[in-house]
Amino acid sequence: MVKVEKDILEMKQHVVEVRRALHKIPEPGLQENETTDFIIEYLMNLGMEVSRGITGTGAIAYLKGTEGLKTIAYRADIDALSVDEHTEVEYCSTKQGYMHACGHDGHTATLLGFAHYAVKHQSNIKNNLLFIFQPAEEGPGGAEAIVDAGILKKYNVDYIFGMHIYPEVEEGVAACRPGAMMAQTGEFDIAIKGKSAHGAMPHKGSDALLTAAAMVTALNSVVSRNVDPLEPAVLTIGRMESGERRNIIAGEAVLEGTMRAFNDETYTTVRNRLINTVKHLPESFECTGELVIRDMYPAVTNDEKLFEIFKMAVGEDNLEVIKPMTISEDFSYYQKSIPGLFFMLGSRNSEMGYIHPLHSNKFNFNEDILLTGIQIFDNIRKQFE
Repeated sequence: MVKVEKDILEMKQHVVEVRRALHKIPEPGLQENETTDFIIEYLMNLGMEVSRGITGTGAIAYLKGTEGLKTIAYRADIDALSVDEHTEVEYCSTKQGYMHACGHDGHTATLLGFAHYAVKHQSNIKNNLLFIFQPAEEGPGGAEAIVDAGILKKYNVDYIFGMHIYPEVEEGVAACRPGAMMAQTGEFDIAIKGKSAHGAMPHKGSDALLTAAAMVTALNSVVSRNVDPLEPAVLTIGRMESGERRNIIAGEAVLEGTMRAFNDETYTTVRNRLINTVKHLPESFECTGELVIRDMYPAVTNDEKLFEIFKMAVGEDNLEVIKPMTISEDFSYYQKSIPGLFFMLGSRNSEMGYIHPLHSNKFNFNEDILLTGIQIFDNIRKQFE
């Protein structure tokens, strides 16, 4: 575990209170108004230069260094999930139907704690620091809006770092990897239209259900037959709906799925095969197919040089080099513009019962890791001075 310095340890009660206050007020993406007000008030009380996020929620805070040769950005996501909380903690969500089930309250509390620490030690900080409190990571993707608004250019940001609490890694361990770490992702809907008929006279219809079944089979061959076997990719049909009654030839069918890959070329290959299959396969069944694709977040790809810096910041004994993950994160939009690194902070603690996965209605963590997060952020800062 990363060694936490005394003056950060002394912040524990304060940081825990901040986290619990945030945990009580979970809000969905682009509706984080109360959360944003809390963040801005906190930062302004520190005397920082603060502006409200360009989407109307979230916040940007800037701290000028003594030399200001570089600007290092840190990002925390602030939105919550539409989940009913079942943790039974005293600081449980006060907003029915919403919960910080993905640890964003912890991310925000960590970055606020780091901002507090940085202001206190500003005279010893050489480089400029930018604190990004980003809305809508869970959707529709607040990072893209921030990049498109020119925030990184406005503050001349050189590098950006982001952290995610992660219960699949032991508590206090920093988990990361150079290069591709999280997948590019997209969603798609397929509508197949045929012609309904009586099940006893199938020749008078065009079976949309049979076409859909063939579509599932065909699409499951895309990764195995069209993608380089050394390149990871996923194409999954997760939902299929068709048919009215047992003795009726289905006139319509709907398929819903997702696709994921770690580089643009592989993603494009999967996407193009999907398009061609939906366009041509239904014709052989005398049906038609319509496809809607929603390309979502790019792949999270960690800068190789920043990974080496991160390794020094946390210490090799405290670092777990993880395999690429097919989950996604909109931190990737920052990395499309500037060098960036995203890492996981382990929160798994079997003895204390912190074993529930992200997005679980019982997800929680030992708040000691918030201090570890602050220390890692500060250790990263020191590597550039």
